[in-house]
Amino acid sequence: MCARSENDLVDTVEVKKYVPKKSLRKVKQVLDRENKDNRSEMSIKPDILAVATIKHKNLVNAIYGLFECCQETKTYRVLFEMTQPAHVVTLLAVSVIAMLMYPQGQFNPKPDLIKLSPLLSLIYLSTFMMHFGSQIWMTFVSGLSLYFNVPRHTFGEVQKVLFPRYFSVNSFLSLVTLVIFLKMHPAYSWDAYVGIQVGSMVLCFLLELVIRLYLAPPLVQLTIIKNAIEAKAGLGMEIGKYNPGPLSKCPHYVKIHQTFRKVHMAIAIGNLITMACTTLHLHYLSQKMLVI
Repeated sequence: MCARSENDLVDTVEVKKYVPKKSLRKVKQVLDRENKDNRSEMSIKPDILAVATIKHKNLVNAIYGLFECCQETKTYRVLFEMTQPAHVVTLLAVSVIAMLMYPQGQFNPKPDLIKLSPLLSLIYLSTFMMHFGSQIWMTFVSGLSLYFNVPRHTFGEVQKVLFPRYFSVNSFLSLVTLVIFLKMHPAYSWDAYVGIQVGSMVLCFLLELVIRLYLAPPLVQLTIIKNAIEAKAGLGMEIGKYNPGPLSKCPHYVKIHQTFRKVHMAIAIGNLITMACTTLHLHYLSQKMLVI
């Protein structure tokens, strides 16, 4: 605080005595107006990124709202509550792949080189790169970084959201890559090397689809149940380690944890196999680039 002398205080009092009330009101109005202008100028205005984020959020919320409306329809209940849609999707996927691998009436004893349009080539390379990049990021960067830097339950909440989306997106990307590759290499033109590529790509797609349809949903449910039990026991806030504490003597919790570990291990092994398939195709593309 700044020190003020008695003379300053006296001067201030004397000034206040001789200033009319109307003048004081006007001065106060001017000062209030200036303060409002200063506050408006100093307020943080959203930049382009913030506006884009808000619009993206509104779009996603609108899509989720439409999806929730569809869930309330009778058709949705019949398809997804009274039947097994995973079996239908798997059967359709296998049928489509079989039709693409062995199309009728396209045998050519002297196969010519089939060239793709620039658009299909762009889609083919883009889907493969996004697929391989998401595998590397999710497996070696995102998962490990979160596990060793945030509480275990927070990590579980993030993975609970990411796992279904990760395998959904990857299965779609691998399917697009496979379809374009089969269009570029019909069955009559296969040699041993191309046949290995087709087999690995089919295996990659089917594994990701099976994980998404049959393993990811139970893993999410087990995560919810397991975290709820641990939270009641005051556990789950440790970082980079697992400590069951008193729950290690609870048979119900031990059974849930063992089931969780089995499902999680199966998903991890499947993910590594799909990464091996994608790496094999990356080697194939690198060899083609050397030829070019």
